[in-house]
Amino acid sequence: MPPIRNAAQSTARFAAVMLSTALMLSAAVPNAEAADGSRAASDALDWAALPLPSIDGGTLAPDAFRGKAVLVVNTASQCGYTGQYEGLQTLWAGRRDRGLVVLGVPSNDFGGQEPGSNAQVASFCELNYGVDFPLMEKQSVTGPQAHPLYRWAAAVTGPQGVPRWNFHKILIGRDGRLLEWFGSSVTPESATLTAAVDKALAQSSPKP
Repeated sequence: MPPIRNAAQSTARFAAVMLSTALMLSAAVPNAEAADGSRAASDALDWAALPLPSIDGGTLAPDAFRGKAVLVVNTASQCGYTGQYEGLQTLWAGRRDRGLVVLGVPSNDFGGQEPGSNAQVASFCELNYGVDFPLMEKQSVTGPQAHPLYRWAAAVTGPQGVPRWNFHKILIGRDGRLLEWFGSSVTPESATLTAAVDKALAQSSPKP
């Protein structure tokens, strides 16, 4: 009898370890799916619940993002990656009719490379790169003072998805769930990023 009891206890311990591991993976990996293919509703972003101050002093409309694939990029005007503005504008111009939104989030968090005012940033982007995709007011994108959009992304991805430099990219699906993230060196023209964007665009828009 004791061997049977010990075997049962070992099985119970093994099951508990497996459950704990599964829960940790689910928390760490964005869009983790349950066995039935469902996802936790808390992973979905509610655009209407976010402050969306525009760089021009107005407010960006949540409906401009709801049901769209959104590529969020923390930008800077004096960075070695600043030239990516051109690729981001091209990506936006070529896919916005299919439901892509590029959202620029100017930030001075890294290297003090976005020191200007909102008006100066907007003028720089328009004059040098013809940017007409949405830009938010300057924001913090890391730490406790980060904009709620970035705090949400950090909660979903864990530390590995947090921006480490300018032009970090976060791809959010039509259903408001974080799909992928890309480091600063991944250009808007890269096959990896464009394939992910096209896959996101192929998703059906959620029902209202």
